[in-house]
Amino acid sequence: MSDLNSPARPPHLLLIGASRGLGLALAEEFLTRGWEVTATIRGNPGADLRQLVERFAPWLHIEKLDMTEAPMIEALRSRLSDPLTSAVSESPDHLATPLRMRPFDMLFVNAGTTNAQPDQPIGQVSSSDFMQVMMTNALAPMRVIETLDSLVTPQGLIGVMSSGQGSVSNNNAGRRELYRGSKAALNQFMRCYDARIGQSRPLALIAPGWVRTSLGGPDARFSIGESIPGVADVLITHQAGSGLIYRDFKGRDVPW
Repeated sequence: MSDLNSPARPPHLLLIGASRGLGLALAEEFLTRGWEVTATIRGNPGADLRQLVERFAPWLHIEKLDMTEAPMIEALRSRLSDPLTSAVSESPDHLATPLRMRPFDMLFVNAGTTNAQPDQPIGQVSSSDFMQVMMTNALAPMRVIETLDSLVTPQGLIGVMSSGQGSVSNNNAGRRELYRGSKAALNQFMRCYDARIGQSRPLALIAPGWVRTSLGGPDARFSIGESIPGVADVLITHQAGSGLIYRDFKGRDVPW
């Protein structure tokens, strides 16, 4: 990689939600491909993230964010808008290196949760579970995008982790109704955002497949290593495109 003071800088990814699982793996994938990554975490960094920082310093910067808290999104925007800011100050464990701010080439929001009884029919879901899942999976990602999109280059890609279960056309089995509904809502909100900005930049909804994570469970079909390189391929390829795509990690269009 080039020196930090060199005029030739690597592309820069702002990754929301990189503490573990798919987000952590996506950070590693982009770093391995030569990108600089500013990644957010909600809690304290785990051992895997610490190791990643040690491997890729000074190209990995860590910021704290709970994206369900709107003031924290605004605070992150203020920090990242500063021409000379340090992510170290936001990291009590001093994991990050000073971040000399410039526009991001890509913003990707990795978000996903479900309720404790995911196969409950929607009419039996509690109001608190409904609010939590819809906030995390649908509203919060859009708040992040609308608050931080000005930090991305005018032609930079903005993407979000959706799910194949957000497809209305492909829903022939039911089950996981709240989760499905929240991802379908996210897809619709991104369609609205795309229409509002006039398809002026590349946008992406990504279905990573059924992956063995804490959310996907041990019986999921794919490993993280099978999914994430494909996710990165789709995002990087669509950088040269425009408008909104909804694709899986193999690059195939997902029916709406």
